[in-house]
Amino acid sequence: MGLTISDIRRNITHARHLMQRTRAQHFAVGAFNIDNQETLIAVARAAQKLQSPVLVEVSDAEVKAMGLENVRDLVDNYKAEYGIEMYLNLDHGPTVEGCKRAIDAGYEFVHIDISQANHDASDEEIIAKTREVVEYAKFTGALVEAEPHYFWGSSNVHTEAIDYEEIKKTFSTPEGARDFVEATGIDTFAAAIGNLHGLYPVPKVLDLELLARIREALHCQISLHGGSGTPLHYFKAAAKIGVSKININSDMRYAFRTTLEKTLRENPNEYAIVKLMPPVYMAVQEVVETKIQAFGSAGKAVV
Repeated sequence: MGLTISDIRRNITHARHLMQRTRAQHFAVGAFNIDNQETLIAVARAAQKLQSPVLVEVSDAEVKAMGLENVRDLVDNYKAEYGIEMYLNLDHGPTVEGCKRAIDAGYEFVHIDISQANHDASDEEIIAKTREVVEYAKFTGALVEAEPHYFWGSSNVHTEAIDYEEIKKTFSTPEGARDFVEATGIDTFAAAIGNLHGLYPVPKVLDLELLARIREALHCQISLHGGSGTPLHYFKAAAKIGVSKININSDMRYAFRTTLEKTLRENPNEYAIVKLMPPVYMAVQEVVETKIQAFGSAGKAVV
């Protein structure tokens, strides 16, 4: 069932109010990737239990697996069933066309990431295509997120160490962030302060002093990608500094797979998948609940 333009604009108005609340009340909203219905259920149950607003997001690969419009319908269905405040984000959309499709489908949040498809994309190309999405989003009011360069890592479990000296070369700067926001007109700036994607053998280290200087330089929202594998105290500090959105993916995937493997080993003669999934739901839900508590968004839902 497609949403009407009135439905879409009403949802986006609520989404914009949420972003305003994050700044005023100093909490961040979790943006949780899903690549199956089971993970969506886990997120919805965590949101209901803790009365927290949440973003559900899908990357390009996840869109191809589940369907852009189908995910919209699933999110709306579970939002109504669980009575929760939940929104939908296109995560790291690599093309202008894909972002426009998500906007047309009523996604409240859209992340345009030209460097995802082309790590060597020029500054001019990134700015121009980001600006095109910003202009297109004005019809529904969808919030547009972007960053000026490629984020390190991938949403997986990595065995290599983190080379922070190399990573630091791509850190955001207050001046660069301000210039990019002014050139593109985006609603949310994705900051790079040590928050590379994926899980690594050692915990991530975030430069909170740099984050504070970026916050002072910008009027728009700030997001942190690559939240998995990050000590929780960084999230609490980032929310107080003024981060509005934090992305989580790999921690959930790890919990899903390892719990599923354990459940399969313990039930070798069970072939009814629906009977094998409850422990998996709970494992992913526990990850989401832990992040919600750290982000400070528990009890902040407005339904």
